[in-house]
Amino acid sequence: MAPIDLNLLRAFATVHDGGSFAAAAKELGVPRSTVSRAIAALEEEVGEPLFHRTTRSMQVTRAGTTLYDRIAPSLLHLGGALDDLGSRTEEPTGTVTVTSTVDIGMAVFAEAASRFTVRWPRVKVDALLTPKLVDFDRDGIDLSLRIFTSKLPDSRLVARKVGTVDFHLFASPAYLARRGAPRSPAEFPAHDWVGFRAPAIAGLAKSLVENNIGSNARILCDDMFFLREAVRRGAGIAPIPAFVAEEDRKAGTLVRVLPRWTLSTGTVYLVHRPPKMLPSRVVAFRDLVVDVLRQRPLS
Repeated sequence: MAPIDLNLLRAFATVHDGGSFAAAAKELGVPRSTVSRAIAALEEEVGEPLFHRTTRSMQVTRAGTTLYDRIAPSLLHLGGALDDLGSRTEEPTGTVTVTSTVDIGMAVFAEAASRFTVRWPRVKVDALLTPKLVDFDRDGIDLSLRIFTSKLPDSRLVARKVGTVDFHLFASPAYLARRGAPRSPAEFPAHDWVGFRAPAIAGLAKSLVENNIGSNARILCDDMFFLREAVRRGAGIAPIPAFVAEEDRKAGTLVRVLPRWTLSTGTVYLVHRPPKMLPSRVVAFRDLVVDVLRQRPLS
């Protein structure tokens, strides 16, 4: 087989990450037809369909998943190598302003910011951690890491899919010893709950109501770390993101309730302006965030 054009592989990986040809075209700064032709050419080269397409949806095929798993790390390393080469003449400078919720910011942005400032001594990171959606223009945001269950609020921005967040039910050993563990969702109303107010996660509140979760919560908050601490101290049961509860689960300070129950709240997107508008410092930080998420996914 003749060598495959790296541009075809890049287009394929961008479609995979963005979830659609339109999103990939915006990310790459090219017409949608260019992306479509690139995928068709790559499918002809490998002899397999990489995406199942319908008028309403697009799904990655098994061959597509296999190809992505094989090429994504290499493309990331190649991009890093080229960034390093370019950095010899243009070292990133200035401030990168990022935003996310507190829990995602602690899990992703804290590490990325530490690595970023060590690597580039002339840059700064300003992190705005809040459950509320912020305005890119008004607040001077460069990058946002958010969960969306519907259309991106601002069509001028590019959203790259970087993961999903799964909620599981947790309680402390002390609470379970005192009240017992529910054996089915039918027993939820008889238990104490710690509730989460989530204005930025539109699908979460609806899903909790549909599952009779937290309707009688005596403690309500908008911060996952406050919620986790209240549950650790025996206040009740709560849905907590798997990545927030993982260390406590391993230590035995939190116990998963109804292990088969999982609530997927939506997709995590890395949001920024079109690539042609991004300064080198934002591109470098964006790539670090993607690297952190590939090493330690949120789900």
